[in-house]
Amino acid sequence: MSGSQFGLFGTDPWWLVILKTVAIFAMLVLLTLFTIWWERRVVSRMQNRIGPNRVGPQGLLQSLMDGFKLAFKEEIIPKSAHVAVFWIAPVISATAAFLAFAVIPFGPTVSIFGVETPLQLTDFPVSVLYVLAIASIGVYGLVLAGWSSGSTYPLLGGLRSTAQVISYEIAMGLSFVAVFLFAGSMSTSEIIVKQEPIWFAVILLPSFLIYVTSMVGETNRAPFDLPEAEGELVGGFHTEYSSLKFAMFFLAEYINMVTVSALATTLFLGGWLAPWPISLWDSANTGWWPILWWLVKVQLFIFMFIWLRATLPRLRYDQFMKFGWKVLIPASILWIMIVATARVFRDDVSVTNQQLLIGGAIVIAILLIGSWLLQARADKKQARIDAEQAARDATPFDSTAGGHPVPPMPGQRFEFTPRRVMAAAGAPAIESNAGAAAPAIDQQEEEQNNG
Repeated sequence: MSGSQFGLFGTDPWWLVILKTVAIFAMLVLLTLFTIWWERRVVSRMQNRIGPNRVGPQGLLQSLMDGFKLAFKEEIIPKSAHVAVFWIAPVISATAAFLAFAVIPFGPTVSIFGVETPLQLTDFPVSVLYVLAIASIGVYGLVLAGWSSGSTYPLLGGLRSTAQVISYEIAMGLSFVAVFLFAGSMSTSEIIVKQEPIWFAVILLPSFLIYVTSMVGETNRAPFDLPEAEGELVGGFHTEYSSLKFAMFFLAEYINMVTVSALATTLFLGGWLAPWPISLWDSANTGWWPILWWLVKVQLFIFMFIWLRATLPRLRYDQFMKFGWKVLIPASILWIMIVATARVFRDDVSVTNQQLLIGGAIVIAILLIGSWLLQARADKKQARIDAEQAARDATPFDSTAGGHPVPPMPGQRFEFTPRRVMAAAGAPAIESNAGAAAPAIDQQEEEQNNG
């Protein structure tokens, strides 16, 4: 079992801190270039296309060439833009994306040039809250970009970014509470140690599912990419951006994908701990090998991002808000209450694990019965609505029943009858201006035909 590394932080020499910082920066840039290439290849495969295959072996250098192209393109700044904020917004997004990785652990303690140091830049007792705070600051870049552009569509994209953060960061933060209860710490390195021998994704599955859903909304990825929404807002908050500033937003989006994937790996999949059966190998969690396990887990989450983008359509705005506030947040609160109650019974009351499982099964059964009763009530209400609708459909609609022609209401069907058919059937003329003029028009047509 791996020991705690918390006491080793803050003792590295200055040159080692700089080396770690440069290594993290280089790794994030390389992961971004690889993720862009991988996304284009995977999506092309899913859509029966070829994808990038010209620049470099299998098109591996295509992302790098796209970056150079963006950097040297002509930059256009709208006349109505607030220039200072327009410049600083992409810098805020990109900087926050890099800062969040300061507390992500990549591996255990290793020796670098004779110095024993953990494969992590730093750590402190509230590291997870630090990541949440940095993620919130990064969204200011999107909001300010939309406001400073001086255009309608970017402004709407910035407003949607605000709503997205408020909706999904609450659910994301609540999904961490159960992890804190089980780990007894908010330190990322301590949380990894507490996941031996079983990962929190197994024993805290609802929290894991809530977080995975929230992290898609947090990174503005499909089906939650409403701040961009090309079909509605042209390009969303970055519509007026070009050249290197647009590239910085692009870079921030993909680094945020890596960041939330790394956080999910740290909190729920054991971080750099080797998966079973590799964990049976004595040296699996020592030395430099754990970096490989960490990279594989992170790439699995990124593949999930790509898969979602290739398969799911974008949600409507009302669906998006309803899902966040009426599904994720109540489910998170309910799950926290269950976990907290179970921990109290386990730690403070003499209850065995078997009794705890039986009690949990009873609670789940009660919840299922309650949900079934609520669904039955909703079905009964819907059946009554359908019956009323069918009754309205069966009643013939008369547009002139009130003395004045009116359009049909929802559920009513207007059957048009030509005037000549009504006249042939001997139906009485409609006492209205149009009805009074109709016989005169018919008489004029008849006189012209006779003439």
